[in-house]
Amino acid sequence: MKPKIFTTLRSYDRPQFGSDVAAGITVAMVALPLSIAIAIASGAGPEKGLITAIVGGLLISMLGGSRVQIGGPTGAFIVVVFGVIAEHGYDGLVLATFMAGIIMLVAGYLRAGNLVAYVPEPVVNGFTLGIAVIIAASQIKDLFGVSIAEDPAEFLAKIEALWAARDSANFAAFLIGLVTMVLIVVLRGSRRNFPD
Repeated sequence: MKPKIFTTLRSYDRPQFGSDVAAGITVAMVALPLSIAIAIASGAGPEKGLITAIVGGLLISMLGGSRVQIGGPTGAFIVVVFGVIAEHGYDGLVLATFMAGIIMLVAGYLRAGNLVAYVPEPVVNGFTLGIAVIIAASQIKDLFGVSIAEDPAEFLAKIEALWAARDSANFAAFLIGLVTMVLIVVLRGSRRNFPD
């Protein structure tokens, strides 16, 4: 199957370009900060998250099979990447990424994506909720302004470390975070066309 960009460019026009620019800005406002946050939570530098989001997004756009596909970081990889970096360093992470790419190419060639139809809905929901819990747990430290010398990637270890450092919580940081969350809810309620 050819990448979708080859078939869509034939009928591509200025209105579509304008819509794509608006969509790209919206996705970038979410994906770039999220990539930086996930890189930091994974034990890598913020610049690595930024570069990964840009390069990955470009490759997905150029080689993807959908005209409206969005590619970006996911919180599910925090624990995996953290473990690989801690045990094997960045060289190990590059090798693991290369191997995962080969597996994805083979799976695509064999059309293994069709097997997703056989995954029960509770499994998909559980996986999604697990990602949400991982992302939420990774934000507790910044929300409460807690100072931790070493922030573990594993969920239970992270909760233990946060509880042990509870005395270093910063009320001002919590207040800023709380006001931000309230503003998000209020603005989204009043303006339905605001991006998620």
